[in-house]
Amino acid sequence: MLSVLLGLLGAVIYGASDFFGGMAARRVSAVRVTAVNSVVGFLTLALGSLLLPTTWGGDTLVIGALTGLAASAALVLLYACLALGPMSVLSPILSVVAAVVPIAIGFARGERLSVAGNVGLLVGLVAVILICLVPGAGAVRPSVRGIVMAVGAGLAIGAYLVIIDLSAASSGPAPLVVCFAVTGLVMGAILIMGAGRRGLPPERARGGVLVLAILCGFTDAVAAFLFLLALRAGDLSVVSVLNALAPAGTIILAGIVLKERIAVVQWIGLVAALAAAALLALA
Repeated sequence: MLSVLLGLLGAVIYGASDFFGGMAARRVSAVRVTAVNSVVGFLTLALGSLLLPTTWGGDTLVIGALTGLAASAALVLLYACLALGPMSVLSPILSVVAAVVPIAIGFARGERLSVAGNVGLLVGLVAVILICLVPGAGAVRPSVRGIVMAVGAGLAIGAYLVIIDLSAASSGPAPLVVCFAVTGLVMGAILIMGAGRRGLPPERARGGVLVLAILCGFTDAVAAFLFLLALRAGDLSVVSVLNALAPAGTIILAGIVLKERIAVVQWIGLVAALAAAALLALA
C-alpha cells in the first residue's frame, strides 16, 4: 500500500515536471532545459541528504553515475519529443515503453504478485494505451521523429528504474544526488561543445522560461525521490507501472493550459489508471 501511494504521488508530480520541461523546451533547447533541471534537482536533493539519513559508498557512486547517464539520455529525448508535441500522445507512448523493461526485469528476478496485482499491471498498461489513443479527424498526430524520440526516452527511463532499484535503502537520497550531478555535467559538456543551441527567446520571455525550467527541476527531484522510496518499499514491476501513469498529470495540464484535445477514450484511460492503482494496492 505504501509503495503504491508513493508511486501515485510521484507519478502526478512527474507529470507536472514533464509538462514544465516540455513547455520550456519549446522556447530554448532541450539540453538547456535539462541543464537547469539538473542543477535545481541536485541542489534540492543535496539539501535533502543533509536532512535525511544518508550513507555514501562506492556502490552508491557507481549506481548514481549510471543512472545519471541514463537520465541524461532520457531527459533530452523526453523534453525534445514533448516540445514537438502533442504532449497528450507522445508522453503515454514513452511511458508504456518505460514500463515494459522494468516489468520484464522484475519478473525475471522472481517477483511474483497476487492475482489482483497481476490484473492491476495489465489494467495499468491498458490505461496508458487508452490515454495514448486520440481518435477522430481533428486529433493532432505525432511525427515519426517525435515517436522515435518517445521510444528512446522510454527505454532510457526503463533502464534508469532498473539501475536505481539496485541502490541500498541505507543510502537515502545519495544515489539521486550523484545522478543529478552527473546529468548536469553531461549537459554542461554538451553545451560547451556547442550542441543543443537554440536562439534565446526575447528578453521579456527569458524569465518565464527560467521559471518553467526551475519548476521542472524541483518537481523532477521530488518525484524521483518519491519513486526511490516506492521502489524500496515495493516491487520494481509495480512501481514501473505507476511511473508509466505520469502522463495523466501531463495531459490534464496540456488540456487546461494548451487547450490540447483530450478524447473520451483518454478519460476512460484515466479512470482505468485509478482502478489499476487500487488493484496494485491489494497486491
